[in-house]
Amino acid sequence: MNTCPNCQSSDTIKSGIIHQRQRYKCKTCGYHFTVNKMGKQIDSYYVNKSLQLYLEGLSYREIERLLGVSHVSVMNWVKKYNIKRPENTHYHPTYKILNAEELAKFFSNPSNIKGAGIVVTELGDKYMMIKWKRFKKD
Repeated sequence: MNTCPNCQSSDTIKSGIIHQRQRYKCKTCGYHFTVNKMGKQIDSYYVNKSLQLYLEGLSYREIERLLGVSHVSVMNWVKKYNIKRPENTHYHPTYKILNAEELAKFFSNPSNIKGAGIVVTELGDKYMMIKWKRFKKD
């Protein structure tokens, strides 16, 4: 039930629609009001993880496939928080999704990490490893 913001009474009735939102009238004081739309709220973990992955060089669609969050939402967060990727064309990131055992095995071989930068981030029950290899200059 909706509560009147003017007198806090719960004795309200529907009173039309304005700007695609339900309008109500308080039967106690006669005040008309609308209730704020409660949209789908996305956990801030996914917002932070999406922006982190964006900064690491992943595309909007790649982030969508990995996290299950709409690529449009990711674009909107990038605009909202004014996120800018650093301009650097001397490296190319690749990523893999690994479990803990696979990650340990990868790091046990020194040749896997030589000449590269690596970031590991938790992704649910798995881990995402983002690796940069430097492009060879001709």
